[in-house]
Amino acid sequence: MSQTNFPSVLAVGELLIDLISSSYAESFDDVTSFERIVGGSPANMASNLSRLGQHAALVASIGKDDMGDYLQKFVNNLSLDTSGVHQVPYPTTLVLVTKSQQVSNFEAYRLADCQISKKQLPDDLLEAVKVFHTTCFALSKDPARTTILNAASKVAAAGGQLSIDANYAAKIWPDQAEAQEIVATYCSYGAMVKFSDVDWERLYGHPIDKPASAASFLHGLGAKTVCITLGEKGCFVSSEEGQHFVPSRPIEVVDTTGAGDAFWSGFLCAYIDGYNLYQCALAGRRMAEIKLQHFGPLPGKVDKRILYLDFQQE
Repeated sequence: MSQTNFPSVLAVGELLIDLISSSYAESFDDVTSFERIVGGSPANMASNLSRLGQHAALVASIGKDDMGDYLQKFVNNLSLDTSGVHQVPYPTTLVLVTKSQQVSNFEAYRLADCQISKKQLPDDLLEAVKVFHTTCFALSKDPARTTILNAASKVAAAGGQLSIDANYAAKIWPDQAEAQEIVATYCSYGAMVKFSDVDWERLYGHPIDKPASAASFLHGLGAKTVCITLGEKGCFVSSEEGQHFVPSRPIEVVDTTGAGDAFWSGFLCAYIDGYNLYQCALAGRRMAEIKLQHFGPLPGKVDKRILYLDFQQE
């Protein structure tokens, strides 16, 4: 990584293999075959930002095995800084996923992804990066958790913006109280926080009655910006700029896997380009729509001007 060419966004966490059912399924009992897809929320998000023309970097750990080699080649072929992607002597993490038009079921088999070390996050990078992004998945297990939290505190101290996709699931992080504590710590650094309504209920044990109340709670923890995605209803965003509800639009849904990552990549793309909270939410919606109509990683480049059409026409 060039000393004078640091990325705008640094995504830290899971890069893994998603084995997604070849047909739509409610449970794995109904699945007979799977398709191999490159996955992992930070990897998806960073890759999408790169496709949008933003300078993004990925820090992740994958195995010294065939699947690790496959992942390394895949991300190396993107316009993405992958100098922080290291192969470690553990098997590459695999996640089984049901293809779904609503909420997917999954089972994770984890080893390599949580082996993120300090050497992957040098201080000069942390002091220069504009946005530092991670996930609950990445924070759920040491040594990655400690490494990421230490790095996040350095980014915040240097004036960088923290971001988190709170993609909590008890299957990944059984200690719910611990997860709540770590999310609160991350929020306290003035983070931008993205929750889905499903992840909120998983983490806090009750559904979201009023998005504004959920946002108020997260602001109380220290979060600077809150985004709550509400599935087919739309999304709610909140910051000191104000609060906005952005409804979803009718589209043909091919697969929901990775839609949240696509939304946040569109949101952050607009944020980096200096747009306001409402415009960031519109850009996120547009990017999610593109992903929902496509199975697997998006191919090639995405013209980011497409994301900005909605509010440039207003």
